[in-house]
Amino acid sequence: MNTQDLTGDRPAAVDQVPAPGPLVMLGFQHVLVMYVGAIAVPMIIAGALKLPKEAVAVLINADLFTCGIATILQAAGIWRFGVRMPVMQGVAFSAIPPILVIATNPALGLPAVIGAVMAGGVITMLLAPVFGKLLRFFPPIVGGSIVMVVGLSLFPVGVNWVGGGRGAADFGAPHNLALAGFVFALILVINKWLKGFWSNVSVLLALAAGMLVAIPFGMVDFHGVAEAPLVDVIHPFYFGWPVFDVVATLTIVVVMIIIMIESMGLFLAIGDVVNKPLSAGEMTDGLRANGLASLIGGALNGFPYTIYSQNIGLLVVTGVKSRWVVVAAGVILCALGLFPKLATVVASIPLPALGGAGLFMFGVVTAAGVRTLARVDFEGTRHNVYIVAATLAISLLPTFSATLFNQLPGWLQPIMHSSILLACVMSVALNLLFNGMVCADAHAMPAAGGWQASR
Repeated sequence: MNTQDLTGDRPAAVDQVPAPGPLVMLGFQHVLVMYVGAIAVPMIIAGALKLPKEAVAVLINADLFTCGIATILQAAGIWRFGVRMPVMQGVAFSAIPPILVIATNPALGLPAVIGAVMAGGVITMLLAPVFGKLLRFFPPIVGGSIVMVVGLSLFPVGVNWVGGGRGAADFGAPHNLALAGFVFALILVINKWLKGFWSNVSVLLALAAGMLVAIPFGMVDFHGVAEAPLVDVIHPFYFGWPVFDVVATLTIVVVMIIIMIESMGLFLAIGDVVNKPLSAGEMTDGLRANGLASLIGGALNGFPYTIYSQNIGLLVVTGVKSRWVVVAAGVILCALGLFPKLATVVASIPLPALGGAGLFMFGVVTAAGVRTLARVDFEGTRHNVYIVAATLAISLLPTFSATLFNQLPGWLQPIMHSSILLACVMSVALNLLFNGMVCADAHAMPAAGGWQASR
């Protein structure tokens, strides 16, 4: 695909490389947005398995390092691997239940998890071309609906952060709400009165200011910084050589297929934001990179990887579309995995501060979906209203009630608990039902001009 700007030889926005200073700051901003989610999965798994402190540290360090590798692979691209867009990768939360089922089986344990993740990565790479050909089933009405669901489904996460974190003793306390409100308002102020680079790093500046304000009130926890080692190395196969069990592998493959379907919608959403229409080949390359990341992650004690949708909001807020910013973020993640003391400092940012930034960015993602849907003909084709309405109604059920589908069979729960997956399936199926193949073409989500932030 030609990445040159139509007006000359200047690279397209997605391929432009900022100066080194802004590159690092913009990349670090992306890391802050996804950091809590990145370390949450290994902590949840380690806690459920009652692993010793040393093993927990191994999981977290490996997770950060492999998140960085996966992100670099997607954003920079190597041969036929990587979608070459600003895509942040992290461990998939949807993989937690099956991983715990496998790991708690005395006959299997973590070696079987490692084997299943690696085998699932290989199978994902083999299936990528098949799923890449489904791109034509994602016209703007499908893509816009998915992007809206992505934004709306993130709000409960932001609300929990604003309160201080699920289960916090002071959840919803006035000081938590005040800190979140301060960060939220500061992002708006920076974007209103500052221009250029400073508005591009508005989230980073607001989080830094929020952390400084929180320190005198005892809201910043530096516990563990002194004990954390300055440098550590990643230990491949720390929990033993992989065990390849058929049932365990098939279980993880189901999760990987769900991740592939979710990723298709998110790739299209990011492509729409950065004004880069995707081809079927590029979609395939992105899905193939997901598989390779999981293969590498398994060898380094990691888990299946997916796109972190919260970073889409940051792309819209900053107006910076360069994939090399995200490559820089990947390098920073790798460094955090190798320097645990630095990672512990980053983890000390108060959750309410992240919540204030998160609510703003998740709202921006939702607005991005609305803007995509503005290109859809709702007057001449009234069925389009039904497609969007039904997609939102069904796909947001698990967002508003996390336990609604707990009584369903176990094999159905990974499907029904994913709002993004439900949005993909519902919108594609309903569009085919009401519109047939009329709206489907090879470039289903054309670039939406106007996403360049006004500065």
